[in-house]
Amino acid sequence: MRAFSLLFFIGILLSICSCRSDFETVASTGDLTFSKDTIYLDTVFTNIGSSTYRLKVYNKSKNDISIPTIKLANGLNSKYRMSVDGMQGSSGKIFNNVNLLANDSLYIFIETTASITDANPNDFLYTDQIEFDSGTNLQKVELVTLIQDAVFLYPKRFADGTTETLPVDDEKIYGFYLDEDDPINGNELHFTNTKPYVIYGYAAVPAGKTAVFDAGSRVHFHANSGLIVSNSASLNINGAASTSTKLENEVVFEGDRLEPGYNDVPGQWGTIWLTNGSTNNKINHLTIKNATIGLLIQNNDGTTVSIKNTQIYDSSNYGILAQTAKINGENIVINTAGLASLACTYGGNYKFTHSTFNNNWNSSSQVAVAIDNFITAAIPEVKDLTQATFNNCIIYGSYTNELSLRKKTTAAFNYQFNNCLIKYDATSTNPDYQFATDATHYSAIILNLSPKFYNINLNKLNIDGNSAAFAKGNSAYLIPTDILGKTRATPPDLGAYQSMEFPK
Repeated sequence: MRAFSLLFFIGILLSICSCRSDFETVASTGDLTFSKDTIYLDTVFTNIGSSTYRLKVYNKSKNDISIPTIKLANGLNSKYRMSVDGMQGSSGKIFNNVNLLANDSLYIFIETTASITDANPNDFLYTDQIEFDSGTNLQKVELVTLIQDAVFLYPKRFADGTTETLPVDDEKIYGFYLDEDDPINGNELHFTNTKPYVIYGYAAVPAGKTAVFDAGSRVHFHANSGLIVSNSASLNINGAASTSTKLENEVVFEGDRLEPGYNDVPGQWGTIWLTNGSTNNKINHLTIKNATIGLLIQNNDGTTVSIKNTQIYDSSNYGILAQTAKINGENIVINTAGLASLACTYGGNYKFTHSTFNNNWNSSSQVAVAIDNFITAAIPEVKDLTQATFNNCIIYGSYTNELSLRKKTTAAFNYQFNNCLIKYDATSTNPDYQFATDATHYSAIILNLSPKFYNINLNKLNIDGNSAAFAKGNSAYLIPTDILGKTRATPPDLGAYQSMEFPK
């Protein structure tokens, strides 16, 4: 009976407590503390929403308090919006009588969507304040956002509600053809360095046309977006060497999330796709970041894809995926990819000189370089690998074997590595990997010694005089300047970089 009475008493207490929706408070006295006194919402494109940022507000007093108002200084006209402990207030701008317990805290989440016309014309900053209370108790937290103007390219929306699509392999994908006489943007096939570009969907270069990218141009791709170079179309990237870490003269392809937290997040957008039959593609001083596949290069019309002084970082699948392609690559750096930094597949013809292929993806199935002459579920299944030549290159990574050679004997499989540093299990008995004794395929190989890259995590694959790749190149394959435009010494270093003295 006593047990029943105790349970009944507890039930009454819980019922009373659960019905209470308020508590005794005193007015705020302006003694709140904050996790930040200024919130920088990083750079956003005009009229594109930002990420959500967090502010923590503390009541370190012994009293339960009520904050009469929490509001944006620009009120309902502010381009910022916020929520306070999950409450939306008046349009996310004004909140009244917000209670905060003693020695407790609350969260405010802030985001913005602003236009370049809202920003200060001198510095392109859009600012506001979160105001807590008023009068002598007024406290403020500053809000600052840099607004960047851009050219936006995206599929047209038709009167019937449908959107423009592209025919790809008997399917239709969300995309559009670039127009050299667009009524708003003008010549969409000429990318300048005046403003950055933001692309939604796949932008396609029409047959017989060439997309030209000036030095210093910037292209940002939204999720599931990219660039397609059609049959008989061409890509011409005219970047140049830069003098600072800002890469001011490089052409840069990356995602459209500008916040620092997205700097090295793989797979933010699709790929640059040089399709079957694309022609006379020339790439110089291009930097590709955070794609699914950096460059997807398929069988072309017999012309060689020229890739020079190009960096590809943090791809979720491949840095370069080539299928029956023809490529001449010089001063290429590829770092970190989910499957392979460089994959030369389904045959083709490839020559890479003074290039650095590294892979530190956290998976034992990844490699730096993969080469094969076949593909499953295709007719024909095999294609001749007429050449896969690597001169003065580095092939390295975090796992035991960073080179993969797979062949079928029903098609040619020709490969040659000259003066290269390669990471591979030295005890392998596979006849394709006999680096010391197979003079047909290997010459002057440095096996399993560290190149001692400056900082792999920051994509800085420079080397110094302590590297195993220092002065180990063959001058017969010399490219006179490195990827940064510096003159190479002789004998040259392996890889894309002339050695330097690392900063202390």
